[in-house]
Parts: sequence; C-alpha cells; structure tokens
Amino acid sequence: MSNQHIHIPPLQPGSYVRHPTEDWGVGQVQSIDGNRITCNFPHRGKVLIDASVITLTGVDINNAEESIS
Repeated sequence: MSNQHIHIPPLQPGSYVRHPTEDWGVGQVQSIDGNRITCNFPHRGKVLIDASVITLTGVDINNAEESIS
C-alpha cells in the first residue's frame, strides 16, 4: 500500500464505492437524488442508501486497495 494521496472526486453516477459496515464488495453509484444514493453491489444487488445516515467510501478502481472516505 502506497503513502501516495489518491484523489477521488465527489460521488456521482458511475462512481465506485464501499459500504462502511457491510461486506458487499465494490459497488457502483447508479443515481443520486438529494441524500438518496442508489448503488449496485456485487454481493447485495441494488441498494438505496440514505447519505444522511450512511457515508459511503469512494474507491479508486485503478488501485482497489486504496480508498478515501
């Protein structure tokens, strides 16, 4: 794991994310409507996340071991 800072832009449709407490794998943001984020996770399927309650972690898919909250 590198000490290099990885920049991940704010979440938008197409962004890759991880759920902070569930082991659902790396999901992809499908849509964002206010605090409602719809994601598709490989080990869970489509999930509606309330961003006012859950903070998803952005993932750099080019370096899957690195992630930024």
